[in-house]
Amino acid sequence: METIKLYYSIGEVARELDLKDSQIRHWEKEIQVLKPKKKANGKRAFTEKDIEVLKMIKLLVKDKGYTLEGANRELLNKRRSILNKMEVVERLKNIRSFLVSLKA
Repeated sequence: METIKLYYSIGEVARELDLKDSQIRHWEKEIQVLKPKKKANGKRAFTEKDIEVLKMIKLLVKDKGYTLEGANRELLNKRRSILNKMEVVERLKNIRSFLVSLKA
């Protein structure tokens, strides 16, 4: 039986999202909705919700070309819409992978 993790370290999150730790820390300072918990030792503890927010930031900044200020505004005003778009993009990627494997 696989155990479900409640919290992830910044290193685990960075590897999963192909980002640098420093980039995540910078985004945390600039994006109001990104607020990971901090342990007593000062280390960040990211939840699934935090990872979802980081994915949205990455989509807006890296893929769509938003500034951090613009991404922050979008997340504050249109979070649900962005999440829906991310889900569509993920489904399309899965379909593409499936079609490529069929072709091979």
